[in-house]
Amino acid sequence: MKLRSIFPYLLIAVAAVAIDQWVKRLVENGMSLHEQVDLMPFLALYHARNTGIAFSLLADFGDVGLVLVALVVIVVVLALAARTTDRQVLARAGFALVVGGAVGNLIDRATLGYVIDYILFHTPVWSFAIFNLADAFITVGAGLVLLQEFVDWRRDGKTREPEPPPGR
Repeated sequence: MKLRSIFPYLLIAVAAVAIDQWVKRLVENGMSLHEQVDLMPFLALYHARNTGIAFSLLADFGDVGLVLVALVVIVVVLALAARTTDRQVLARAGFALVVGGAVGNLIDRATLGYVIDYILFHTPVWSFAIFNLADAFITVGAGLVLLQEFVDWRRDGKTREPEPPPGR
């Protein structure tokens, strides 16, 4: 891959990290731990610290273990991104968001020993896991990669000759 072809995606990843870290610092400096600020009946800011990964899984791995897991994930995602073509814009943008989100959470884990979470969807009787923008970037990025796979599948299906039915 040439630098020129990956530069826009590098900007996406850097912007994701910068926005994620900026908002986390606002939360860390402006809200007490476990403080909740209701924004809508179903959405609140809630300052939490996650010592694991998604849904607090693997918290027993410790900081070093989770940093290593994050680094392995980032390397795997970058390897997958390197296999994309210039036509796979959605996948490249998706991989950039995944890497940006992973790096944002990695920075927290390496410097603080936990990840700052703050987005809470809830109702009076139910609440979703607390997460952050980095997690949202990872989720949206993964969705874009899947969307690219679907687009490629549809495009490839229309350009290939149909196979004759078996037995003919």
